[in-house]
Amino acid sequence: MISALLSISRQMTAPSLVADLQGAGISVRAVQADVTKLVRDVAVHAPDVVICDLPLPSSSWFQAMHMLQQAVPCPVLVFTNDTDVGNIQKSTEAGIHVYVMNGYSGQRLRALVQLAQARFTQAQQQRKAFDDLSTRFEERKAVDRAKGILMHKQQLSDDDAFRVLRSTAMRSNQRLGQLSQHVIQSAHYAEALNRSGQLRMLSQRLVKLHLLQQAQVDPTHHAALLQQSIHWIDDNFAQLRGSLSLPTFGDLLDQVAAQWDCLKEALGQADAQRVNAAAEALLQGAERLTSSLEASGFTPSLRLLNLAGRQRMLSQRFAKDSLLLSAAAPGATAQCSEDRHATQQAFEAALTHLNGLPLSSPAIQNTLSEAGVAWLQMVAAAQAIVQGTPEQRSAALPALAQQSESLLQLFDQLAEQYEHSLDMLVG
Repeated sequence: MISALLSISRQMTAPSLVADLQGAGISVRAVQADVTKLVRDVAVHAPDVVICDLPLPSSSWFQAMHMLQQAVPCPVLVFTNDTDVGNIQKSTEAGIHVYVMNGYSGQRLRALVQLAQARFTQAQQQRKAFDDLSTRFEERKAVDRAKGILMHKQQLSDDDAFRVLRSTAMRSNQRLGQLSQHVIQSAHYAEALNRSGQLRMLSQRLVKLHLLQQAQVDPTHHAALLQQSIHWIDDNFAQLRGSLSLPTFGDLLDQVAAQWDCLKEALGQADAQRVNAAAEALLQGAERLTSSLEASGFTPSLRLLNLAGRQRMLSQRFAKDSLLLSAAAPGATAQCSEDRHATQQAFEAALTHLNGLPLSSPAIQNTLSEAGVAWLQMVAAAQAIVQGTPEQRSAALPALAQQSESLLQLFDQLAEQYEHSLDMLVG
């Protein structure tokens, strides 16, 4: 038996409507007069059809009809005395399936209900077809965009990029569009994570360069590197603000920006301790941003990228700690030595972990091998600076500066290799 919910006004156009429905074999589940509660009542009673009886439709009634089709779509049959052509158009836009004007008849009531049901079924089929077409169109756009990412980062042709996507989707039992969206998201978060990780590294590099200038170690060259680092941070901020969701990450970016302003101000002075304190604040802010990006990316591979990127920061931090230790006051030596030892342990533990991962390639393995050699050379130079004679210290300072920059370049290259790797992009 067909069930109906009646929505009536106090002045009815069809006074015998309830009796006529029952006579036509249609059960009336509820009768309600408050149009503002129509959506709630339809959700509660779940009728097969909603029948409205009102002399003239109002703006609140049209609004309720729109809400009904959005929240609980169902067939709607309307009896009214209204003949306004504008309201007829509004009723069509509101999803009314049968709009009867000055034509109520109990004898054709059942046929009108069935007509409303048929038109509702057709409308639902058309909506589903449109949604399917829209989904296919959006998936096609996602596939094209994912192919472009693979072509750029993997140096693949258009056909090869599509074959990679298709074979990976089959192996992982995903739709091609679903995998493409994953590739797009992975590339987005990997780039943002890499840039945020560079902010960590640059906080320590700036202190290192500042100390090398004070020690008069190739001051012109290191002044140029310091300015390059400043521009690098500014560019990363601009890129991150343009690519990240500000409602999600804006507060973290604002904190890091404020910390960066403090560090820039400190760099204009000769107080190394103040520069280092400001750099530590920037490091902590960038660490929070990077950790948040890693967690938001929902890709386990981002953890690997973060680990590789963090090695850049630790290489610069170790060089900075060594310079601070060599120039530290007697009372600060113990703390500087402890900080440097912790940095060395963290770097070497991560390097061992990276070397043992199966997720690798010949290029990545070669970069890790070169980084291991450069690390040993920098540690040797750092030991000479801290424990050597004045002559040994003087000779070791340029070596420390050179090896720390070599390590930076190698781990920046490694982070890029991980960022562009197929395993990173397809998860």
